[in-house]
Amino acid sequence: MTKTNLPAIAATAVSPRRGSGYPHPFSVPCAGRIKHALGDAFALEQYGVNLVTLPPGTWSSQRHWHSEEDEFIYILEGRPTLVTDDGRTPLAPGMCAGFPAGEANGHHLVNDTDLPVTYLEVGTRQEGDNVDYPDIDMQIRGRGTGGTYAHKDGTRYA
Repeated sequence: MTKTNLPAIAATAVSPRRGSGYPHPFSVPCAGRIKHALGDAFALEQYGVNLVTLPPGTWSSQRHWHSEEDEFIYILEGRPTLVTDDGRTPLAPGMCAGFPAGEANGHHLVNDTDLPVTYLEVGTRQEGDNVDYPDIDMQIRGRGTGGTYAHKDGTRYA
């Protein structure tokens, strides 16, 4: 969906994106993820806002952290588990979590339940952001400036 000229819209009116852009096999746990890029619908440039749904068994992402971007999540529905370097934290509707830029604490949500999880995801849009994935051989250098997925030695994925 391109920028709307309306002052308000139904969040689900924004065309969903399914899955992730990760190379195989890292894309598999996120294949069911559904994102509505709400910030894009209003041409927001300083931060992004996504309405995200995780069907049962789906991950929000691979566990990661950003060098330049803050991230924030707010749980609307369901009971995901937040996985960080500190362990696993059960979340419920009304709970939130934040991840400051540059804090090397990989994080992601996992839906280990039988019901969908829906949450809002908000993040800054910083050019030159580097993304590290501590559990797997993957990184992004220069996200927002043409950065692509690469192995930790810098070799790009095909």
